[in-house]
Amino acid sequence: MTCITNARIPAGLRENDYQHDCEHEHEYDSAWFAAGGHVREGIIMFHRHFQVSALFWVSMLGLAASGFGQSQGMPSEYRTFRDAIGRSVQARVMRVDDDRVTLQRTDGKQFTVPIDGFSEADQQYLQQWYVKADSQRVSNGDDQRDWYRFRGPAGMGKSAATGLPVEWSQDEGLVWKTELPGAGASSPITFGNRVYVTAYTGYFVPGQPPGNMADLQRHLIELDLEDGRILWNRAVPAKLPEEESIRDHGFAANSVAIDQDRIYAFFGKTGVFAFDHQGNQLWQTDVGSQTSGWGSAASPVLYQDMVFINASVESESLVALDRATGEVRWTVGGARQPDAIREAWNTPLVVTATCGRHELVIASAGTVWAFDPASGASLWTCKTDIGWYMVPTAVAADGVVYYLGGRSGITSLAVRTGGSGDVTATHRLWTSQKGSNVSSPVYLDGHLYWAHESNGIAYCVEAATGRVVYEERLHRAGQIYAAALLADGRIYYVNRDGRTFVLAAQPQFQQLAVNDLSDRSIFNASPAVAGNRLLLRSDKYLYCIGSESGLSGVSE
Repeated sequence: MTCITNARIPAGLRENDYQHDCEHEHEYDSAWFAAGGHVREGIIMFHRHFQVSALFWVSMLGLAASGFGQSQGMPSEYRTFRDAIGRSVQARVMRVDDDRVTLQRTDGKQFTVPIDGFSEADQQYLQQWYVKADSQRVSNGDDQRDWYRFRGPAGMGKSAATGLPVEWSQDEGLVWKTELPGAGASSPITFGNRVYVTAYTGYFVPGQPPGNMADLQRHLIELDLEDGRILWNRAVPAKLPEEESIRDHGFAANSVAIDQDRIYAFFGKTGVFAFDHQGNQLWQTDVGSQTSGWGSAASPVLYQDMVFINASVESESLVALDRATGEVRWTVGGARQPDAIREAWNTPLVVTATCGRHELVIASAGTVWAFDPASGASLWTCKTDIGWYMVPTAVAADGVVYYLGGRSGITSLAVRTGGSGDVTATHRLWTSQKGSNVSSPVYLDGHLYWAHESNGIAYCVEAATGRVVYEERLHRAGQIYAAALLADGRIYYVNRDGRTFVLAAQPQFQQLAVNDLSDRSIFNASPAVAGNRLLLRSDKYLYCIGSESGLSGVSE
């Protein structure tokens, strides 16, 4: 395995820190733990005899019985941590997951250990860090109350909301319906009591005269989530020349991402933009000048103080930008480079390996790539055996990442994270000829669910093996480009004609409802959740569906 030559490795970290199989390191650490526990080379291990009771820890801090929950904030400062019998190491907190914490030593290596093995003072420190990180997470929009990025807070199409609607139509169940000033395939994104979409006008708009390319503009639009009023509309002229036409979804397919300070929008070769919450442009960064007849579709991803951009169409690159300035922090790939990110329309995903290591994954033609999100250094690659471009965005669970893609042959696969180098022979768990070329899946309780983009078949697959549990045709489903949504024990599939198929989220096929919002335009956008309401978007309208009291779970 080799490091990307143009990746910037943070000060204090050695290149070979990235060149290890984190699963094997975890097994080595676990062996030390079983041997009785020592501080060797700065790695904390604990004697089980000296661990404080987890129940005592929970009751002492007044936390839920399941532990802290999960929170990832900005890394803490380095400090001295001690175990229950006084041994110490210099490290900083990276994240907390229930009853375990991921720490990073001063040499850059990370490891995950039980919280209840620390001294009482350190446990109190971790609790305070968790509370602070959780508060920051909420203010950043990284919370189920805000659908602050494509496919929701975790980027995997899942919401913890309850009381969502099951049935609706143009005549019933609509809280509001707002005509949009332009067409687009981007998904609605929420932050507090606001909702954001992008659109395009002036050229190649469905249902309108062809227009002139010189008049092509993208728009960032803010609406009031309570009543659907458009509050502001910022137009961005296109950098020309653009494609003469974009097949299927037009010039505004990338959804925005939002934090407490900025709104991040990706407009293809026109660039990546940051706006404040009043719609004022703060910065713009170019990430390439190429175009494609399929357009640009990947959405920004926020991580720590960076925003990740899949610029496969524009420059065959994956780019990390500074959130505050738009400055390029690192880049991997590039045209004619061996690690070029080719034919990738999927949005990247940050996953956590079983050892606690964060990995930034993206699928390109023939390959799944994993990079260190902090530096862009290459971690591992895996061959997909999929002979097509890659559109669906991944889902991940329990250290395994799942991809769909392609029109024929192998169209799905599962890869265990945490590897090093080419892991095709060691970490690829299964491949299957059941998949989808456009729509993205969801994961629940050991099963994957998705709908095929063109044949109208809904799938449930056993995640561990790829075995098909059910394969059922949805009546008159037509084409389904929107990603699946998992919420409130149900799966929502939205087809391009505006019909939403509502299925029970269980391994036994059960269709609960079919809801029709057909408005003589195209529904390409993925649904979003806002409190107890759903947001659906077509080329003409943005719809809010649910009850009048459905915003009770939305932060102000």
